[in-house]
Amino acid sequence: MKLTFLGAAGEVTGSQHLIETTHRRILLDCGFFQGRRAESRQKNETFYCQPKDLDAVILSHAHIDHCGNLPQLYRKGFRGPVFCTDATADIAEIMLMDSAKIQREDAKYLTRKLKKGHPPVEPFYTEEDVKELIRNFEPCLFSQWYDLTDDGEVQLRFHPSGHVLGSAITELLVKDGTEHRKVVFTGDLGRRDMPLLKDPVPVEGADVLICESTYGNRIHPPAQDIKTELKRIIGEAHLQGGRVIIPAFSFGRTQQIVYYLNELTNNKELDCLPMFLDSPLASRLTQVFRRYDHTLDADVQDTLRFDDDPFGFECLTEIENQQQSIELNDRRGCFVVISASGMCENGRVVHHLKQALPHPQNHVILMGYQAPHTTGRHIAERRKYVRIFDRDVALNAKVEQLEGLSAHADVVDFKWWFEESTKRGHFGKVFLVHGEPDSAKALAQTIRDYCDEDPIIPHFRETFDIP
Repeated sequence: MKLTFLGAAGEVTGSQHLIETTHRRILLDCGFFQGRRAESRQKNETFYCQPKDLDAVILSHAHIDHCGNLPQLYRKGFRGPVFCTDATADIAEIMLMDSAKIQREDAKYLTRKLKKGHPPVEPFYTEEDVKELIRNFEPCLFSQWYDLTDDGEVQLRFHPSGHVLGSAITELLVKDGTEHRKVVFTGDLGRRDMPLLKDPVPVEGADVLICESTYGNRIHPPAQDIKTELKRIIGEAHLQGGRVIIPAFSFGRTQQIVYYLNELTNNKELDCLPMFLDSPLASRLTQVFRRYDHTLDADVQDTLRFDDDPFGFECLTEIENQQQSIELNDRRGCFVVISASGMCENGRVVHHLKQALPHPQNHVILMGYQAPHTTGRHIAERRKYVRIFDRDVALNAKVEQLEGLSAHADVVDFKWWFEESTKRGHFGKVFLVHGEPDSAKALAQTIRDYCDEDPIIPHFRETFDIP
């Protein structure tokens, strides 16, 4: 068996790992590389495997850096099944259709910038490619074994990873000639005691483990602190008559925030202030959370006994169209807007920030890490002016950065997961991916005592023979 790392090796985006046996080629994830435009385009347009020769893809979850390049894989010849959980299949369809739309708009924008006579920029894939790909999805239930191949050479079982709705740890039993190996891929490992999701499930060891390492050198603040902080900040804004703008990723983060606001209003800890969810994508994804509310954690199940919708309440309005979004600019008094994108780079939230930033009675709540060179990072740095729509906008609003909702395991979570898993079995070869070098190195030291060998931090396109 051979293992080749074709993405998220030494970095935290573009997840893609290839397993090859004598007769089979299986790809774990097929994500977009997300970064600066020129670098991203070069990395995303090239596949270092042959799409038409792949037998199957296993998708850990529906974040774009894990699923975003699947339609292009299909476009270039892949026709095999895509195995994932049922919730991931539903979410991936929404995310990929949105991705195709963004690419179409981005290609038009870039084409306008080209010199006359230059060929137009083409999107990586279209909405039609997404529709064709989705027909090949094979939704699977957690904890059940599935045959990936007709001859039983590869068997699959998913376990909850606790990262986002539908996210899975992949357990594979691989037969290669006379050899039998167990391969486990964590995907993105989640945290314990997070809102909405059940905790990640330990496994019974593995001959080969591919493990993410995004926050292998960090300890997160408790998630519950976020609810307390939301109550404080919104309360202050209410007294000052200001608006609160919460940039949030449409998938996962928005639903967590809405759930906390629902709890605060249910418990009468917040006055019934006008609140608005202004993200069509987030609204569509929230419908999926409602559909799968029976799979969510014990706190949600308790809430459902007296509240039939943990993601909606009297004070919350879901904005349906652009005109309604524009009308919020002229609204008076205190209100809350939750809108994408999480790093303030595009989407409707940019318009809300343009209106809110100059005024000291307003608040901006940044949820988590803001990448370098993004508008969110400039706001987090509390610069005097922030560039929005090619204009310098004064930053006088109060800025709060809350860190407790990261969906990735930290050092404490990793240590717990490895301890629990090695009570049930052992880990042979361990490969650490989806992390910057410092984070991966720190995690390698943390988990060394739980592995038979020193963990390996692979490089991009590096191949390993598994004896």
